[in-house]
Amino acid sequence: MPAVAERARVVPPPARTRARAGRRSAPQRRLASGVVWIVVVALLLAGIVAVNVAALRLNLRLDELGRERAELRGDTAELASKLSSASAAPRIEQTAQRDLGVVPADPAETTYVRLGR
Repeated sequence: MPAVAERARVVPPPARTRARAGRRSAPQRRLASGVVWIVVVALLLAGIVAVNVAALRLNLRLDELGRERAELRGDTAELASKLSSASAAPRIEQTAQRDLGVVPADPAETTYVRLGR
């Protein structure tokens, strides 16, 4: 029976132990995991930078459009003032003729007084 006991001791290791031998060791797994995290964080930071650059470009364009809008409003106000001035004289003349009976002076009857110097 001692010969049978010696044979039982020479049993090959279980298949589970052999499968582990082919896997990476713990430090290699940690290193690979660390690299993956570094890449993920780098991609997230690059995305944040890209979003900030896009927001900055939009803000610059918004400022430019705001200045253009203010300039256009100023131009509109100036044109409205010119239009009002241009239409004021005929309107006043019509009102004076209609309500007050005022008529334009005849140039033949107009005299000018020269003040001496």
